[in-house]
Amino acid sequence: MKKILFPLLLSGAAALVQAQVTPLGVWHSIDDATHKPKAVIRISTNASGALSGVVEKALNPDPNAEPNCVKCSDDRKDKPKVGMEIIRGGKKVDGKDVWEEGKILDPDNGTDYRLRLTPIEGGKKLEVRGYIGTPLLGRTQTWVRVE
Repeated sequence: MKKILFPLLLSGAAALVQAQVTPLGVWHSIDDATHKPKAVIRISTNASGALSGVVEKALNPDPNAEPNCVKCSDDRKDKPKVGMEIIRGGKKVDGKDVWEEGKILDPDNGTDYRLRLTPIEGGKKLEVRGYIGTPLLGRTQTWVRVE
């Protein structure tokens, strides 16, 4: 029994490690100015299999900050930032641990950017690249997986 159980445990552990090299899960976004966690974001897949990222909680919110997305121009206009879907779409690139073809919203300025997500450090961190036009014109944040 032990001879059979040990390989099963190893294969299960390997699958768990491999499953973490994905943007799916719960993340701390990091504030560009303070370099501290800004929000808790949950990334999942929707009914069509595309990525969806929702702000679950604001961390250390600025009491003077606008709680709603007043600068949004789509269906999210004037909606609360907490509970808002900020990532829409995104598919895994064949043969790579990269997800593209989605959009990410910055609810502070209302801008929707093209999206590239790349898990790094074995899935413990996530490079989140938002850009307009070409990936060269944008910015990258590194989010940290919530354990």
